[in-house]
Amino acid sequence: MKRFHLFPSVFLLGIFAASASLQAQQAVITQNYGTHRLGVGANYWVSLSDIDVDDVDDNGFSYLISYQYWKNLVGFEADVEFLPDRFGESAWAPEAYILFGEGIYVAAGIGWINEDGDWQDKPFYALRMGFDFELFASFYLDLSANYRFNDTADLKNSDTKVDTDTIFLGASLRYAF
Repeated sequence: MKRFHLFPSVFLLGIFAASASLQAQQAVITQNYGTHRLGVGANYWVSLSDIDVDDVDDNGFSYLISYQYWKNLVGFEADVEFLPDRFGESAWAPEAYILFGEGIYVAAGIGWINEDGDWQDKPFYALRMGFDFELFASFYLDLSANYRFNDTADLKNSDTKVDTDTIFLGASLRYAF
């Protein structure tokens, strides 16, 4: 009868040892090669300029697909963002960021706006601060505030060119692999 109780104990001990070994190996792999993350997100944006043109909102939502690569305290991020009603026009923007930190991070980036098939004359630049944490096994939530500057927009049906310095508040959910 004692042997019957010994077998489950040894079996469970073996499972715990194998699990700990696998986690240690995964930590070494992550340290040596870095972490890849793929995800989606949404932003709420507000223009810092007052726009006094009919049918043009100075705030809205945008949606993005995001890829990140983290190696220790430095990361790289590439996004494609869709802005369905950016100052009266639909737009999309490829973007790239360099990230610094762990948990709480800062970033600097650059992107280019494409409105109705036409690229803007100049890129925009971005500064970001965020809080990135693991929700549960391999899923990360990124909450951030972004300041974008140095681009302008020609408003549809108007001779007005507006300064598009903008604040973005966003959230992204990413899966690490």
